[in-house]
Amino acid sequence: MIRRNPVAFAVICFLLTAALGILLRPLTPIDETRYLAVAWEMHLSGDWLVPSKNFAPYSDKPPLLFWAINLVWLVTGVSEFAARMVGPLFCGAVIWLTAVLARRLWPDDRDVGGRAALALAGLSIFVVAGSLTMFDAPLAVAVLAGLICLHAAAGHAEAGRFGFRPWVGFGAALALGVLTKGPVILFHLLPAALLLPLWSADRLPWRGLPLRLGFGLAVGLALVALWLVPAAITGGEEYRAAILWHQSAGRLTESFAHARPWWFFLAILPLMAFPLAWTPTLWRAAGKARWRTDAGLCLCLIWGGGAVLLFSLTSGKQVHYLVPELPALALIAARLLRDSPLFELLSARSQPAAQLNFMPAVLALGALAAIAALAGIGALPLGDLAPLFTPRSALLAWALLIIALCWLVVLKPHLPGAMLLSLGGLMATNILIGVSDIATIYSTHPTAAAISRERPDGLAYVGATYHAEFNFAARLTQPVATPADNEELARWIADHPDGLVLGRRGTVEPSWTPQETISFRGRDLGLWRVADAPNPLRSDE
Repeated sequence: MIRRNPVAFAVICFLLTAALGILLRPLTPIDETRYLAVAWEMHLSGDWLVPSKNFAPYSDKPPLLFWAINLVWLVTGVSEFAARMVGPLFCGAVIWLTAVLARRLWPDDRDVGGRAALALAGLSIFVVAGSLTMFDAPLAVAVLAGLICLHAAAGHAEAGRFGFRPWVGFGAALALGVLTKGPVILFHLLPAALLLPLWSADRLPWRGLPLRLGFGLAVGLALVALWLVPAAITGGEEYRAAILWHQSAGRLTESFAHARPWWFFLAILPLMAFPLAWTPTLWRAAGKARWRTDAGLCLCLIWGGGAVLLFSLTSGKQVHYLVPELPALALIAARLLRDSPLFELLSARSQPAAQLNFMPAVLALGALAAIAALAGIGALPLGDLAPLFTPRSALLAWALLIIALCWLVVLKPHLPGAMLLSLGGLMATNILIGVSDIATIYSTHPTAAAISRERPDGLAYVGATYHAEFNFAARLTQPVATPADNEELARWIADHPDGLVLGRRGTVEPSWTPQETISFRGRDLGLWRVADAPNPLRSDE
């Protein structure tokens, strides 16, 4: 199958790995638990305009991911597994769209789409981010769709036509990105759009670009308004101010505080490119490439470099912000390595296996596996991490799986080594989580089960900020109260004689002994029944 349809092979391998991971590891708090809580509350309320978190308007993210989860639930019913597969399905679409863009950029290269798909599935950060319920994969779908439309628009312009359709598509891609993660889609698409004459095959004139781009932006704004206007009207003044200011201009004005140094993204690029770009073959090919005359390579540089530059100017820097740019690296690798034995299986060529292309990545992973093995047999102390890696044999098993992967890549250099290392490493890590205490400590289900057993008439969370971690797992239908101090807690207890208090031990908490103590994220959560209070206060006293 890898030779007949490498794109489908890459997508299927990734989806199977992601599905196994979902079965093995819990939802990651606080992000995944929060986003499923928002989707759950959208399902309960039937309000698809204004998302809510803990039953209060939630303006931090637009609604597209929550829409997608609820559309899946219309078919499957409310299901954690089905909801968690939404992110990987978007990621599968990213792999496919990367192959589509590759074929359009280099139509004379028959195998370039397959190479691009295998290369993208060979980026560890991409497959990890794509297996989570996050916004990066759907945002990458919007970015790739916009670039495909820009390429089509360049073709129309070369023929001397305005080409309304590609610019309508570009506007729709912008709208999709805004509905996914807000105006940040402009950081990913505007450099390529503004510099289209530099990377178009026939170096289009600059004249006419402002009109075309303005038309595309207008289309995008009109499509976003279909949600934004009714949401702003029905969401109330606070929600309206948040989505119209804080999520657009407000974020940009706050971002120039430079909370992280400007070189942050440059420093993590080796991690972002692991293990695909850890091959000397790629660097040798890059040194010989004609970057200026190859329109596709030029686009990838503008696309990826522009995003790195723009995000480096802002203070909010996270590794996953550049996930939508990882397809650019895959496209570069697919183009530069077209004559490399790395993709031997895509053709009928027969070349001697003389080059260990991924030896740097193999050595790095091998060293990490050796450390894990020593910790697994007790030769290295784990310190504060010891409660997570129980039993220690789980670490040893992980190390042996990684060593086996590295050995396979060394013995079979013509296999897609980057894909083996990235997907195999992800699978090994998910197995490690599933068989160790990590799965229990980070799972919301034990706490949710304890809440459900009590069937309280009210629930309060104390001692820390509540991010709706348990709203979905416990299928809560009422908001969780968050008393800030003991005085507020006492008033809440007086009003809820059959209520339940949940919170971190040693902070704001009831004065009597908790009925149950549960470990969550390495901290002890107490569970107090108000009915167990020695002298419970009543609201009429």
